[in-house]
Amino acid sequence: MGQNFERHRQPWTTSEIAKLSLFAGKGMSLKAIAKALTRSEESVKKRAKLDKLKIAKAR
Repeated sequence: MGQNFERHRQPWTTSEIAKLSLFAGKGMSLKAIAKALTRSEESVKKRAKLDKLKIAKAR
């Protein structure tokens, strides 16, 4: 998995957090959310945990 993320270690913006919560609410997968926000799945997972959001498990 040698993906290069342009936005390495960038702080989360308020709009990104709002989108994350919207996507999580819609039941989007971690992969889809990460792609939509151009962030790594790891980053999205950590942020969701911080905000106590439930991310749908990919089936």
